[in-house]
Amino acid sequence: MPDYDVAIVGGGCVGCSVAYHLATETSLDICVVEKEHHLAQHQSGRNSGVLHPGFNYPPGSLKAKFATEGTKRMKSYCRQNNIPMEELGVLVVATDQQERRRLSEIQDQATENGVETEILEDRAAIREHEPHAAGQAALYCPEAASVDSQKYVYSLAGDTEDLGVDFFTGYEVERVLRSGDTHHVETSNGTITASYLLNAAGLYADKLAHQMGVGEQYQIVPFRGEYYELVPKKRDLVNSMIYPTPDPELPYLGVHYTRRTDDKVIIGPNAVLAFGREAYENTQFDVAELAETFGYEGFWRLFSSSKMVRVALTELNKSYRKEAFVDAAKSLVPSVEPDDFEKSYAGIRAQILRDDGTLVKDPLFEHGPRSTHVLNAVSPGLTSSLPFGEHLSEAILERME
Repeated sequence: MPDYDVAIVGGGCVGCSVAYHLATETSLDICVVEKEHHLAQHQSGRNSGVLHPGFNYPPGSLKAKFATEGTKRMKSYCRQNNIPMEELGVLVVATDQQERRRLSEIQDQATENGVETEILEDRAAIREHEPHAAGQAALYCPEAASVDSQKYVYSLAGDTEDLGVDFFTGYEVERVLRSGDTHHVETSNGTITASYLLNAAGLYADKLAHQMGVGEQYQIVPFRGEYYELVPKKRDLVNSMIYPTPDPELPYLGVHYTRRTDDKVIIGPNAVLAFGREAYENTQFDVAELAETFGYEGFWRLFSSSKMVRVALTELNKSYRKEAFVDAAKSLVPSVEPDDFEKSYAGIRAQILRDDGTLVKDPLFEHGPRSTHVLNAVSPGLTSSLPFGEHLSEAILERME
């Protein structure tokens, strides 16, 4: 098989974005290696499709920078390439005084991040946007949007291929051997050689990194997020997106409503420990991967907190009891009933943990010898993919020089 200057493992939004930016700026020989026969089969295609403008992220953080810039760039890209996108805006509702105070803190962050927001001070103001939403007050952010994430990834991949990048789909990376300045990427369909390797393998990024001696103080713990959707006759209960006020101590937002570009209204996700890195059903499990999670010291340190245990039990209840899921959804839209919900899809978040049990909340990548490893393409990964991919491509070129 041919030799490449750069091999990228992972055909999701981050891997394709890095390939696109490298190919735009250089004449390097580049390939993307993806184990599935189609792109965006995991995190990049199994998400809500929301563009998060960055109103809820710490000012000055990479997450805030990438989200605010990424929203603008993604909207422009979607318009130019006829990718379905709806600029719907989002309401973040507060149901008590503590949450109302939190909305003011969020608005201060949004202002510092350059994101337009407005506080709606009463239920009447909320109903002008969402007639069926609950809440004493709400933060309205008009810049939030919904996109078709799979069509976006395929469009970006097509642009990248037009620039001369090769795509190998159905090539599962089994191991990487390094000999001098060359990586031998052994796959299920043969060996690919490359001078530099980018690991954007998502749910398995830590395994590939550890094999290459990088990021050994981290491990991915998979959390499944399950969605329901409103039956067609009840879709008019939601005009845009309705979110709860987020808990700043948790990396998960909680159950919320999202109107998608196909006019479906999805509700979710919850956040429950997945019994395997690709266990998309709550009846699926992978014994070896589950044992790996339970054998990880960082996992038990995370759940040494009584709050995390309570959250985990609540989320588990939502996974196995539809009534519990509906009850969480009713706190935002009280008029919904169990019969209004039908099962939809699920995604799995590759949540990275440190050995001390710390949840890593920002994008995280580490370098090894002639390699870069994306260990945490944390939410909002889709929103951030264009500036994050550019940032990574610049780092790779610096190291190659």
